[in-house]
Amino acid sequence: MKSFTLFFCESGESAKRNIESYYSDKPFVTVKVVQDAEQYLSAGKPDVAVISEDFNYLPLIRLFAANRPKIILACKEESDEMEKVPHDAVVFKPYSLNDVTEIAAGLAEGKEEKIKLVGNKAIDEKLSNIFIRAGIPPHIKGYQYLRTAVKFAIDRPDIVNSITKKLYPAVAEYYDTTPSKVERAIRHAIEVAWSRGRIENINAIFGIKIYGKGDKPTNGELIALVADKMVIELMPE
Repeated sequence: MKSFTLFFCESGESAKRNIESYYSDKPFVTVKVVQDAEQYLSAGKPDVAVISEDFNYLPLIRLFAANRPKIILACKEESDEMEKVPHDAVVFKPYSLNDVTEIAAGLAEGKEEKIKLVGNKAIDEKLSNIFIRAGIPPHIKGYQYLRTAVKFAIDRPDIVNSITKKLYPAVAEYYDTTPSKVERAIRHAIEVAWSRGRIENINAIFGIKIYGKGDKPTNGELIALVADKMVIELMPE
């Protein structure tokens, strides 16, 4: 892979730590995390910049109009506001740094096509349908944590083999909470679904009888099952 310079425009400290840790052993890419426009301007020009929707990018708009790098937007969903930023690709949070690296490398080598990862909007619609039919109300925290946990599991299938050490901490960091609270909230969401007696709906979602009245799944089992279903549905025909 050709070496290139990659800037992450991220205001969050946890995101900064994750990015710097991930790229610490990847010599082919020079990475800088800038947390405001002033830092960006003093850091030089990158080959590719990943701009988070939380970053105050407005001071850079004029600069980008005249002399900009390749730009990847990172956002939770598409919005008219973010579309004002000139860009070459879009990724949806939570995104994989491995995917971002591949996209950035392609852009640095001169690939001009717009790239869009399968993002939150498409996945969230499917997950909302599954969880609401299962009887999990969207206003409880466990509903949000479950959706994010499944998306992490879609992106990194091996993470379901390390629920306590990797998945709960990843979700907790995303929501600025603790792994134990994530675990309890997801467990509570599953208990609510089972107390509502919608077991047949759950079986119908997967097309086979998976659960009976006394077969309440563990957090990890449900996350892995839903993630696997999503991966299959998102596969190109």
